[in-house]
Amino acid sequence: MKQHWYKILSVILIVYTLIYGFLVSVPRLDILNETIRNLFYHVPIWFAMIFMMSVSVYYAVVSLFKNSKDHFKLSYNAASVGLFFAVPGILTGSLWAKFTWQTWWTFQDPKLNGVAIGILIYLAYFILVSSIDNDDTKSRIASVYNIFAFVMLNVFIMILPRLTDSLHPGNGGNPAFSKYDLDSNMRLVFYPAVIGWVLFSCWILNIFNRTSNLKLNNDEN
Repeated sequence: MKQHWYKILSVILIVYTLIYGFLVSVPRLDILNETIRNLFYHVPIWFAMIFMMSVSVYYAVVSLFKNSKDHFKLSYNAASVGLFFAVPGILTGSLWAKFTWQTWWTFQDPKLNGVAIGILIYLAYFILVSSIDNDDTKSRIASVYNIFAFVMLNVFIMILPRLTDSLHPGNGGNPAFSKYDLDSNMRLVFYPAVIGWVLFSCWILNIFNRTSNLKLNNDEN
């Protein structure tokens, strides 16, 4: 049971935020209205994605220094989980955009474009891994590319949107949610949601690691 505490906690927190997120009172803001509740789901999922990409690049660096295939496998699996969370992140963001910006996607927002480019960069990472047969060469080249991909992802979604005009809160001169409307009621949902989805991403990573180990054992036998 001690090994599964974070799994149980992640389920409890996610269920709590899924239910209470629709019941808690939220600020009545122009344009956003009730869609502000998506803050409880869209943003924490992105937190989980960024966390997994951070785990991936950490193990990529360790893999380079130690020339460790095991660490490369962890890095690859973490990137896979990160990409997995990018899908609901985009879908919830697109749904939010439809009700606030009147479109599923707009190329006028640098953060949206940055997310799309960042995901394409990581898709290229998986193509690169699958195209190299030699394990040692694959580990070195893919780990270096992973570091590049992580840096570019942060540039496209964290830095550039803050330097240019952006529709997203906290970017391009727009105030962040916490500065004007993330009240105490919303914090009671938002922060548990972030913790819950991050822990859930760790659970998914654990499943990916166990699956890859089983596949490796079957191949050796």
